[in-house]
Amino acid sequence: MFFPSSVNMREQNNIIIISIAMTILLLVVFFCRMLGNMAGKNKRKKQPKLPPGPATMPVLGNIHQILMNKPVFRWIHRLLDEMDTEILCLRLGSVHVIAIASPEMAREALRRNDAVLTSRPVSFAWQAFSFGYKNTIGSTGDQWKKMRRMLTSEILSSAMERRMLGQRVEEADHLVNYIYRNCNNGTVDIRHVTRHFCGNIIRKLVFGRRHFDSGAGNIGPGRDEEAHIDALFTALDYLGAFSISDYFPSLVLSGLMSTFRRLHDPIIMERMEEWRAPRRNGDKRREVADFLDVLISLDDAQGKQLLSLDEVKAETLEIILNTVDNPSNAVEWALAEMVNNPKVMKKAVDELDMVVGKERLVEESDIHSLTYLKACIREAFRIHPYHPFNPSHVAIADITIAGFMIPKGSHIILSRIGLGRNPRAWDNPLEFRPERHLKNTNNVVLVEPELRFISFSAGRRGCPAVSLGTSITMMLLARLLQGFSWSISPGANRIELQESVTSLQLSKPLLMQAKPRLLLHLYEMDIAKQG
Repeated sequence: MFFPSSVNMREQNNIIIISIAMTILLLVVFFCRMLGNMAGKNKRKKQPKLPPGPATMPVLGNIHQILMNKPVFRWIHRLLDEMDTEILCLRLGSVHVIAIASPEMAREALRRNDAVLTSRPVSFAWQAFSFGYKNTIGSTGDQWKKMRRMLTSEILSSAMERRMLGQRVEEADHLVNYIYRNCNNGTVDIRHVTRHFCGNIIRKLVFGRRHFDSGAGNIGPGRDEEAHIDALFTALDYLGAFSISDYFPSLVLSGLMSTFRRLHDPIIMERMEEWRAPRRNGDKRREVADFLDVLISLDDAQGKQLLSLDEVKAETLEIILNTVDNPSNAVEWALAEMVNNPKVMKKAVDELDMVVGKERLVEESDIHSLTYLKACIREAFRIHPYHPFNPSHVAIADITIAGFMIPKGSHIILSRIGLGRNPRAWDNPLEFRPERHLKNTNNVVLVEPELRFISFSAGRRGCPAVSLGTSITMMLLARLLQGFSWSISPGANRIELQESVTSLQLSKPLLMQAKPRLLLHLYEMDIAKQG
């Protein structure tokens, strides 16, 4: 009989012990994984879900639907309606885009989570128009703080606003004179008038001139001014639309930037040279005369020029872009709505006659007392914003909004029409009724702190030019209504208040007839100043 040696017995015992140990270890690992999976399931159950949204494709997300549904902003709002939701999640590649159409959710985003939503998305278009994210709206971090501080303390300060009052008054006088000289030629193109008023006034504030050709005199817009306005609104249509940066047409972008460089750069370079010599030689400097002077004249702590050439170009273009769209669009829509509603028009004109009279032209100092007129503009901003969405905010950390998970890196867009036409926030939201803004207040302002609509953008990164924007918008409408009686072209009963398919503008430029209603000498003030 064979008996194993003691060595073999020890080896067998070791094998048995190792087998038992391995079995126990595997059981422990198995049970740990089971417990981990159970905990993970419980955690996933507790973790908030993403907001509702359309089905996505692997990798692409909803990019294919973006390409197939133009204009994208109307598709997004159809989804909001069809899915019966006020918050929507789209996925573009790896990025979540969250559209919000609820005032409560908008307040949650821009108040409770404002510090987390301070970043901006990377955009091919914004990179070009901001000269590499060197302006205020497109920059982040220290660059944003620098440009924002400069903008609020220097360009948009109350002292600067008072200093530039004369230039704004001159353009308001020119507006009245321009319409007076053209109103007997048939109809007046309100879109042309409002856009060029905004273009004239911001060129006067930024460059110190109405026309790019300084010898143009007291005439209407020339070829350069027409090209300037066309380029500005083309750029705004792309920047304000919902788009993926890579889809921005590079040829269009190149053409727009070429126009801006051709018109802006000679003025900027000439002015840079004017300020370079006093800075270099330590000579006494002249007083600043316009926004461009302010941008160039600022010094840093070492006495060197604070802003680089690209920063000056970027901020100049940003100021101009941000001034022309809201006032012109709101006034065109307001006038169309008011002509269709004679009672509203009469109330506004009666208020002007009572507050200002007909012996002088309305001034900025009258705006505070023009309560009903401000309500008319608020109503136009509410129903008829120029842009469908606010500029995107990027979440720098995970947050929740209305109980939904908003991952880090998500782009948050507030729907201006979703807020302003929200039936929970507004009774009969599509009805133009300025009286709704007069309840329980005598101090009507054009901004909406509760975010039931957006006029000049909102939040920590909101528009800092509310005062200037209010003055330009109110003076534009007030001068039009005080100076002229407006009527529809013969043969028409009403103005068709139809939006363009591709934007929120009126589908066709507003054409109306104007009849002077003031003393003759008031229309000739601009001529006297030019003479």
